[in-house]
Amino acid sequence: MATLQEKRINFNPKLTVSNTGGNLSTDAGLILVKEFMDSLGFLELAKSLLQIKDDRTYWRHDNISLLEQLLFQLISGYAADSSAKLLKEDPIFQLILNKETAASQPSLSRFWDRIDEKTIRQFQDLNQALIDKVRLKRNTTEIIIDLDSTHSDTFGNQEGTNYNAHYQTNGYHPLVAFDGLTGDFLKAELRSGNVYTSNGVRDFLRPLLNHYSQQLPCTTILVRGDSGFATPEVYETCELNESFYVIRLKANAQLAKLAESFILIGDDHHWEEKEVHYYSTSYRAKSWSQERRVCIKSTREAGELIFRHEYVITNCSENLSAENIFYTYQNRGTMENFIKEAKNGFYFDKTDSSTFLENHARMMISLLAYNIVNFMRTLCLSAKEATLQIDTLRLHLFKVAGKLVRSSRRLLLKLSTTHVFQDSFYQLLEKIQQLCW
Repeated sequence: MATLQEKRINFNPKLTVSNTGGNLSTDAGLILVKEFMDSLGFLELAKSLLQIKDDRTYWRHDNISLLEQLLFQLISGYAADSSAKLLKEDPIFQLILNKETAASQPSLSRFWDRIDEKTIRQFQDLNQALIDKVRLKRNTTEIIIDLDSTHSDTFGNQEGTNYNAHYQTNGYHPLVAFDGLTGDFLKAELRSGNVYTSNGVRDFLRPLLNHYSQQLPCTTILVRGDSGFATPEVYETCELNESFYVIRLKANAQLAKLAESFILIGDDHHWEEKEVHYYSTSYRAKSWSQERRVCIKSTREAGELIFRHEYVITNCSENLSAENIFYTYQNRGTMENFIKEAKNGFYFDKTDSSTFLENHARMMISLLAYNIVNFMRTLCLSAKEATLQIDTLRLHLFKVAGKLVRSSRRLLLKLSTTHVFQDSFYQLLEKIQQLCW
């Protein structure tokens, strides 16, 4: 008779399935992530920057180890803390965490209870330190700070949840910033669901600009944002820090009148052809302290009579044409892919906890997990492979069957002989080990 641990298969009555294969793991590829984090010096940075308040008298798992386990769980695709119930006996998790057993779900839950506002700031400091180290390795001197807001659904009465009219649902409304050139997740801040897009953007943006202009000098800093960030707070913050900005403006009657003044139509106009024209002019809204450059894109579809106008405000030099300004702004669309990757791949919008602070901490750890993988793929993979999403990386490199064999002298990790992507696996491992910081 079949038991719960033993099942017969209908397509072949001779076949029986059971979970008695021994010391096996489906996540042997996580040794690549561990090797990269070790090369990056993640644990040393975390220990120096994170001082989590801990009143425990007796404990088996320190806070840095718990953080590391949470990162590995997210990177390998385990969104729920309850996954630790089985993963604590997984040989790969025991190996990469250097423990006889990984932490259980209750231990992870108690970790969230120890988080406070200071810890959230320390998570951001850790993220910034990691980004700085990787930027020096990349030797990049340009940065594009893409600002945006997104939505995280809630499914209960979590603290701080509210109705958002734009998304027409209850939840949180986080503010996020990515590097538009590398995909690095620069910063995130959890906010109540009913705040406006640009709420608190000055305090959010100013530390980033100060850091990149002073602590880590950049030749060019550009801030991009949609019309939700078309506010003097953003313009003035960028101007004070001598940074450039390209931000979309919402249409209004005054701008429309200004745009129409540039349209010239003659008797021999070719109405059957599509037209796109670019203009640059000075404009001052009532809430602005000074005139600023506004670029206009006027588009008329073939066979239509009316032009459709789009507007972008910038402090870039007139040497950069209005057409190039719009091209620069339109490249901001890649940020939507970064946000989608953070949500779908690293559970950035996961809101399991009842308190606002714990949900903020979950968001920050998802941010760290996203960046660790992004650093690894942009530094160690080819240009073609560096565009792979986390789901593909898991399938190709992380979700590998392996058996850990222990002897008195060494550990031997035996991977699947029929692993289809084994060449890519060893190429990545070699690239990681060649990194020099």
